[in-house]
Amino acid sequence: MHTPVTIIGAGLGGLTLARLLHLRGIPATVYEAESSPSARAQGGLLDIHDYNGQLALKAAGLMDEFHAIVLEGRQALRLLDRDGTVLLDQADDGTGGRPEVQRGDLRQVLLDSLPAGTVRWGHKAGRVRALGEGRHEVTFAGGGTVVTSLLVGADGAWSRVRPLLSSATPEYIGHSVIETYLFDADTRHPAAAKAVGDGMLIAPMPGRTIFAHREKNDTLHAYVGIAEPQDWFAAIDFADAATATARIAQEFDGWAPELTALITDTDLAPVLRPLYALPAGHRWDRTPGVTLLGDAAHLSAPNGEGANLAMLDGAELGEALAAHPDDTETALTEYEQAMFLRSAETATDEMPGINSAHNTAQGLIDWFAEKSQ
Repeated sequence: MHTPVTIIGAGLGGLTLARLLHLRGIPATVYEAESSPSARAQGGLLDIHDYNGQLALKAAGLMDEFHAIVLEGRQALRLLDRDGTVLLDQADDGTGGRPEVQRGDLRQVLLDSLPAGTVRWGHKAGRVRALGEGRHEVTFAGGGTVVTSLLVGADGAWSRVRPLLSSATPEYIGHSVIETYLFDADTRHPAAAKAVGDGMLIAPMPGRTIFAHREKNDTLHAYVGIAEPQDWFAAIDFADAATATARIAQEFDGWAPELTALITDTDLAPVLRPLYALPAGHRWDRTPGVTLLGDAAHLSAPNGEGANLAMLDGAELGEALAAHPDDTETALTEYEQAMFLRSAETATDEMPGINSAHNTAQGLIDWFAEKSQ
């Protein structure tokens, strides 16, 4: 294949695609808005599944590097009622198929696997337009343009490439999460650390949920879920950390103190993350010279699959392009049809939603049991 591939976005999906293309001898350039790999924190833990994310890493020839960054023991799971009663305490026996890694570490593995210069940092896509005959022009916010015959939007929820294919835009799903961090947890926050355990904690109830992970360096990273409209959150001054955490903690009045400590004892200012999704079953008609992967294609409510699907999208798109070096459109058609089916199936296989009557510790135990049958 002689047509260079232009990839917008250096997330896990875009980098996986770039790695597969590199292995197959197909030239590719990744354009990324961030100024450098360390320009911002890359998020928390990811469980990388043996049925999608790990398949992508195998295709990329990076399984040894992946195993080197796995955090042992983090597949442990605890489910607690709001009063702190432990209903499930599942240890990590090393046989699970979803080992946990830090997102930033995994991104660095992918970056290290690419030739120098593959990623062009500080290139935020601005205007993207079709030129005809499958060619597209990307104009960058800081100046400069690139014209390409094969454009891949790997640029996330608010993709600049998506409008070439679809008029769909992400919509607020009715709840948000507030992120908090507790550092030196075993020493400084022992009650919360004990509640979280070695891996992940879930303390759910309809409309309100606390998730937390034990990350590297004795850090607890919590995601406090609240089902309210965006106007409700807009009334909270998140610039005033003490006021914001106190207001969020009010929504968990009566919960066990070791759980509310994940809100009130945060060592960093709480960060509001509104959650959005594309319409279920989002797809588009084949348009020459352009496609999407990851959240740009199938953004959904958080279900543990997003990063895994993005990497598998990247791997399968890379393999399809390599398999059809003289017929890009056939490659894109094959990739998209498989991706549409996979993302639609995943969207229907989610945990009970935050407002569900089954969003309780016992309800999740029953759901896990049903899934394992």
